[in-house]
Amino acid sequence: MDLSDEGEPLDAQWHNLDNNVSGILHAHNNAAPIAERFVRAGWRSRSCSWHGYEVGTRWCELELEPSENDILLNGVIDPLHFDELVALLGRFGLVCTVELYDGDGHVMREVRVGWDGPCPATPKGQSAHRP
Repeated sequence: MDLSDEGEPLDAQWHNLDNNVSGILHAHNNAAPIAERFVRAGWRSRSCSWHGYEVGTRWCELELEPSENDILLNGVIDPLHFDELVALLGRFGLVCTVELYDGDGHVMREVRVGWDGPCPATPKGQSAHRP
């Protein structure tokens, strides 16, 4: 995986925000190829653990951490760019669930990307993933 710090740094207004975006990239357990896709889209990337990566741009910063069968995604995003992130994940051809949270930790939006049929249901009142 090529690391890149050529992307734009996260805007200062988002530095102290609690995580407000999380998700699951289904059926992937290697974060390196996903981080490469972000780099090709102009984001910066760096290793943040043995197998995890941090990717970011001026309006979003995400950690991509592999689990046994999926990659967990969490970080901060300017809520006005949530749809842009969802569209980018769709262009990457990923099957994923992404959630946007308000300042109190309540799910504001949940979007499922890349599903060709029924997707795993999230029990009412619970999120698909919240770090």
